[in-house]
Amino acid sequence: MDQRPLGVFDSGLGGLTAVRELRSILPSENIIYFGDSSRVPYGGRSDEILHRYARQDVRFLRSFDIKAILVACGTVSTTALPLLQQENDLPIVGVVEPACRRAATKTRNKRVGLIATAASVRSGAYERGLHAVDSEITVISKACPLFVPLVENGRIHRGDIVIETVAREYLQPLKEQGLDTLILGCTHYPLLEEIVQDVMGPDVTLINVGQESAWEMKRTLERCDLLSPDRVGETTLYVSDRPQDFAVQASRFLHHEVHDAVRCIDIEQY
Repeated sequence: MDQRPLGVFDSGLGGLTAVRELRSILPSENIIYFGDSSRVPYGGRSDEILHRYARQDVRFLRSFDIKAILVACGTVSTTALPLLQQENDLPIVGVVEPACRRAATKTRNKRVGLIATAASVRSGAYERGLHAVDSEITVISKACPLFVPLVENGRIHRGDIVIETVAREYLQPLKEQGLDTLILGCTHYPLLEEIVQDVMGPDVTLINVGQESAWEMKRTLERCDLLSPDRVGETTLYVSDRPQDFAVQASRFLHHEVHDAVRCIDIEQY
C-alpha cells in the first residue's frame, strides 16, 4: 500500500476525462492534475518543443512526491512517452498502448480507425502499437484539429450544426473505409462520443483512450503494490494560466461541479 498521490497531466482540459475515469476505477487515490493552459494546444508543436514541455510537466508533478504518472495527453504519449519513461524512476503510463490493445481485441474485420491531433497522427505511434499486437490490422488515421477548440467552447451537443458538420466532414471518409473500431485518440474526444457514434453508426466500436489508460494505471499500481488504502481520494487541480476559466470548463469534463479553487503555477520554473 502506498498513500502518495498519482500525477496526471495534459496540455489543458482534455486529460480531465481520464481523471474522471480514474476517480471511478481508483476512488481511493489522491490525484494531482496539471493542465498546461498557458501553452495549449500541444497538437501542432514540434517534437523538440513537446519534449521540453513534457519534461517540465513531469518535474512539476514530481515536486509532490507522486508514485506514478498518467500522461493523459495523446500528443505527448505519441511523441515523448519513451523519453519520459527512460528519464524517470517511477511508473509512467500513456494512452496509446492500452487503447491499441483494446482496439485489437474489439475489431472483427481488422480495420481500425484513429482520430487524433495532427502530431499524434504524424507520429505513427498508434499504427506501431496496433501492429505490435496484430500485424494484420489495417489502420486508417485522420487528424481532427478543430475538435479540441470546439469541445473547449462547449460545442459538444447533438443538434449543434457546427460540431455536427465538422464531425461529418472528418468522419465520413473513415466510415466509407469500412472500419469497425475507432480509437478516440485525444482525451477531449469522449465529450463528442454521441456525435461520433451518430456519424459512424452503431456497428462501430469506439475506444476511449482515457478510460483504457485509467484501467492500465490500476493494473500498474496492483502489479507494483502501490495501491492506496481504502479511503476517499481527493483531486487537486493546477494550471499554468487562467484558473478561473479552467474551473468553469472543468465541470464539463469531470461531470461534476468544481468547488475547490484551481491553483495557478509558473511552469517555466520547472
